[in-house]
Amino acid sequence: MRLRVGLSAVIVAAIDGAPHVLATRSTGPFGLDGLPFGPFDPEGHRTFEIGLRDWVSVQTGFDIGYVEQLYTFGDRGRDLPTARLDEESSKERIISIGYLALTPEATEIGAFDAVWRDWYRFFPFEDHRDGKQEAALSEMGDALKTWSENADGAAARQERWTRACLAFGLEGRRWIEERVLERYELLYEADLVPEAARDRGDEYKGPLNERQTGTPMRSDHRRILATAMARLRGKIKYRPVIFELMPDAFTLSALQDSAEGILGLRLHKQNFRRALDKSGLVEGLGQFETATGGRPAERFRFRREILSQRAASGIQTPQKRQEN
Repeated sequence: MRLRVGLSAVIVAAIDGAPHVLATRSTGPFGLDGLPFGPFDPEGHRTFEIGLRDWVSVQTGFDIGYVEQLYTFGDRGRDLPTARLDEESSKERIISIGYLALTPEATEIGAFDAVWRDWYRFFPFEDHRDGKQEAALSEMGDALKTWSENADGAAARQERWTRACLAFGLEGRRWIEERVLERYELLYEADLVPEAARDRGDEYKGPLNERQTGTPMRSDHRRILATAMARLRGKIKYRPVIFELMPDAFTLSALQDSAEGILGLRLHKQNFRRALDKSGLVEGLGQFETATGGRPAERFRFRREILSQRAASGIQTPQKRQEN
């Protein structure tokens, strides 16, 4: 079996505070979105990152900015849907090195086979900003309860249900926003997402639909996206990467909207701004945004020079208390 190394990119931009990812549209029979992906050329590319930047530019016409490596995805059969269409490709084992890339501008890419998608299209249950996910999570909890009860033995049933409660914040457990990948992996294991049936060569007949669990993607690209979401949700709290998504000048409301979009949670406005002021990460420009629908809002900039002066932390994310 041949071994082939590919490079996948989760490219994130904040559009009006909503996190979007660059997706490549499929022309194949499955008709699913995927992530920009291309082969690594060991002779033409000195590093994986150089290879990634070149491939993304060719495939989407987009030049990426901030980049960090995510994880290496190499499970056997991860590209089975493609392999079924091409007997020769079944002789290959495809390993993909995933990257997270952030950009402050969702550049127009209409001339290429790529489109910006709200990442909650693929993970609607991860967006808790409007408080409308309770019904979907309840239905998901019921399906996971059934899956748990179908395990062999009391210990196995309890182990499954405990994992579900911890991942999805069931039975009074706290919702932990960074557990995106854990939640997706659990749904996959429980046969509650279409990819699980597809990867076995079966038709999905589960109790949940796309409105609840999200739109599937090609190959294991939704798993890669979940990994990136979890990484970014955690990282904005200890490194100032949120500013890689912001333009040179921004209002504090726009910054908070972007943070809330990434986390899928509402933040306490006064506490967020108080902590931001103490951090020294931003500086007022003395310029005001008048198209806010209310009082003119001052524009700020990220004090990027602080990165060369000290180890800068991320932003604090004080959550807004849910109203009963």
